[in-house]
Amino acid sequence: MSEKELIQQRLEKIQALRDSGIEPYAYRYARTHTAAKIQETFSRLQGEDRSEVSISIPGRIKTYRGHGKTIFAHLQDESGQVQIYFRANDLGEEKFEIVKRLDVGDFLGVKGQVFRTKTGELTVKVEEFILLAKAIRALPEKWHGVKDVEVRYRQRYLDILSNEKSRAVFLTRFRIVKEVRNFLDNLGFLEVETPMMQPIAGGAAAKPFITHHNALNRDLYLRVAPELYLKRLLVGGLEKVYELNRNFRNEGISTMHNPEFTMLEVYQAYVNGQTMMELTEKIFVHLVKTLTNGTKINYQGQEIDMTTPWRRVSYVDAVKEQTKVDVWNQTPEKLQAVCKEHHLDAPEKADKAELVEILFENLVEPKLIQPTFVVDFPIELSPLAKQKEGDSELADRFEPYIVGHEFANGFSELNDPQEQRKRFERQVQKRAQGDEEAQMMDEDYIRALEYGLPPAGGLGIGIDRLIMLLTDSPSIRDVILFPQLRQIKHSDVDGEDLSDTMSE
Repeated sequence: MSEKELIQQRLEKIQALRDSGIEPYAYRYARTHTAAKIQETFSRLQGEDRSEVSISIPGRIKTYRGHGKTIFAHLQDESGQVQIYFRANDLGEEKFEIVKRLDVGDFLGVKGQVFRTKTGELTVKVEEFILLAKAIRALPEKWHGVKDVEVRYRQRYLDILSNEKSRAVFLTRFRIVKEVRNFLDNLGFLEVETPMMQPIAGGAAAKPFITHHNALNRDLYLRVAPELYLKRLLVGGLEKVYELNRNFRNEGISTMHNPEFTMLEVYQAYVNGQTMMELTEKIFVHLVKTLTNGTKINYQGQEIDMTTPWRRVSYVDAVKEQTKVDVWNQTPEKLQAVCKEHHLDAPEKADKAELVEILFENLVEPKLIQPTFVVDFPIELSPLAKQKEGDSELADRFEPYIVGHEFANGFSELNDPQEQRKRFERQVQKRAQGDEEAQMMDEDYIRALEYGLPPAGGLGIGIDRLIMLLTDSPSIRDVILFPQLRQIKHSDVDGEDLSDTMSE
């Protein structure tokens, strides 16, 4: 039978139910037990024993099989499954006819006593039932779930309904986010909220999304980072703050990038980048121990050891190790030649720092498998970071790398308003030259610094990437419930246009 025929058959069942005075979409149901609670409460039932009281449980029908005057099914709720048993002699022919119109996928509420079948399965013998919601479309095939990757991402509701592995990934995600909050709260950090629509897109090198506010008659930007607002709070006297936030960057999509993503940003007064490196280690190790009771995980076939302290390596020295060239003491022309030698494309007008960055991203990053802090970045690549003590060309900045990918970014915060203005001015020049990711001048942020920002350390952790690592997921789309996807057009069984609303 085709999908179109199945849908028509179920629509006819709905009409038949309504013709007999039964509403197929209920308003509520009073539950007394979940599936898991039934297993826990009645585990000791043996033989012909039955529960002394009747219980009520709602759920979705996941299996359905009839045997003449009896029908067995399984109801699934968020906690698990329980078997239910309908018997014509108990319900009467009229009600049993309604049971025969049920389908896998329907939501049902049942009331009855619990007993154990001859095969040993705890089962609810149905005394009363009510149809809560009739499913028109058939669920994915029981044993295989949703295998098509496109369907999994575009119809996540089917994915988490039928794929236990995918469901487990998202339950782990929610647990990780909760653990991050608990960890920081216990250290005395205060969770805050900052604007998602901002008059100036700042805090990161990224191309923003633009929207328009009608009442104010002005363009606003979806935030690329909350950093500049969080540091304003340090100016205001809040000494330890964090935000678990949604950021938006109008950039490419890959297995490691989604235009909308979750970031943790943490700021603390009177500390430096070293303190934030130690905090990074503590957060990662705490989460690994919480999930595994150890310090090792496996990611895509590689064993990763989170034992601290993690290795530290200089940004420039790491590039030097791979190229055998003292890159920081070379001219842009020489660095262009080094890029060509390694078959890497580089913009003709790229400066020294940009060329070293190209070499780092292509030659160094993929080889950083075990947890490694890359430190001492070129100051040109770090417009918001304080310079390293005793070296005006390098920033007191770090990034942790694991399995060849960056997972965080942190540094000692630049708190000199005059130097910050100079850095912004250089960024503005880059924007004028066509760099859409260069930062904008933020006069109010500089004004805030002029009131005094205490010495501080900052840290940003990509939560989606972190969850990929901790759930052994190869793509960021596997850990985001509703990832952004390219727009497609196709027709459903009725020929209706189903343009995908999750467009790139």
